[in-house]
Amino acid sequence: MQSTAISFSPSISLPKKPSLCRFNINPLSSQSCRFGSLNGSATRKNNPIRCSSDSSSSSSKLNRNGWISVPPPVPERDSEGLEVRAMSVSESAGETPKSKLTETLVLGSLFGLWYLFNIYFNIYNKQVLKAFHYPVTVTLVQFTVGSVLVILMWTLNLYKRPKISGAQLVAIFPLAMVHTLGNLFTNMSLGKVAVSFTHTIKAMEPFFSVVLSAMFLGEFPTIWVLSSLVPIVGGVGLASMTEASFNWAGFWSAMASNLTNQSRNVLSKKFMVRKEDSLDNITLFSIITIMSFFLLAPYAFFTEGVKFTPAYLEAAGINVNQLYTRSFIAALCFHAYQQVSYMILQRVSPVTHSVGNCVKRVVVIVTSVLFFRTPVSPINGLGTGVALAGVFLYSRVKRIKPKAKAE
Repeated sequence: MQSTAISFSPSISLPKKPSLCRFNINPLSSQSCRFGSLNGSATRKNNPIRCSSDSSSSSSKLNRNGWISVPPPVPERDSEGLEVRAMSVSESAGETPKSKLTETLVLGSLFGLWYLFNIYFNIYNKQVLKAFHYPVTVTLVQFTVGSVLVILMWTLNLYKRPKISGAQLVAIFPLAMVHTLGNLFTNMSLGKVAVSFTHTIKAMEPFFSVVLSAMFLGEFPTIWVLSSLVPIVGGVGLASMTEASFNWAGFWSAMASNLTNQSRNVLSKKFMVRKEDSLDNITLFSIITIMSFFLLAPYAFFTEGVKFTPAYLEAAGINVNQLYTRSFIAALCFHAYQQVSYMILQRVSPVTHSVGNCVKRVVVIVTSVLFFRTPVSPINGLGTGVALAGVFLYSRVKRIKPKAKAE
């Protein structure tokens, strides 16, 4: 909530004549007066209210020019001059260093949880896929656990249950499709190659983002963005040439994951453009998770059958309790790290979030190499490092806006 404070500073004398104050009421103008945003935060810039004296006009009606006659102040007061100015004062204006420290600690904790959940997801998920070679079923288990968590979250009022219209479901459906495919292709790649190599290939996501945005949104990159793509592509190529676990199935699955995941971002901009259709990120992800379950379940039963039963696992010589435990932990971490990611995105800028995502990929690659003792040659490490450096550079140069052409 905001309060309006009145500040008095010596400047000009109050007019004794009727004043005409112009308020910008043009709905197409960007200079309208605002005293707060939708989320309750204070408006940082105050639009000035311009006043001028006009002794010939005393009408209180609004004319075409948007001028309103204001009667002189009562009682009149002679002085050197008082300027009356309305200021928007937010609750955070008197924020103490302690509260800022608390906010920083909360944000740091969220980043730590984001990385930790991602590390555990990749480790446990890889262990499951090494023992159980059915990536479609593994992906379905993750969507199942995620859907149960979403329903519990809504039922227990931990997060407000949304009211979704039919038009919104139609708009969300393509997002759920590519989200399902993106996670399925990621699991297919993790089942074929090392975790570190899958994430090295997934470092090419900015390349697919630039290409798809140019093709479907007409958003053409700057020369700086194009330059940052060179080390990304070159680094991934160098790492692929020297990867010990390389195989084409794992490589193309990771590439397909890049394509579908970035398609989701493009579709979000293309279809969810109307304000009345917009949803917050956590709600949108929750709905997509449930829709992905219903989309993947028939395909999983048709292609892989029911392979997750205790009888089948015991017959295959798999430790049932161990597989179930690791699958459940991986699914929990999968849903948790994405929820935390959206919570961070609500607190920081997209550029900061992108940089954090780049650092997260580095942490996942390093921890997976150490945990699984993945052999890494110097050239392979160099290629991975160059690719990740390119991703970091890309996240920085995205802030550089092209100069507007003079008309």
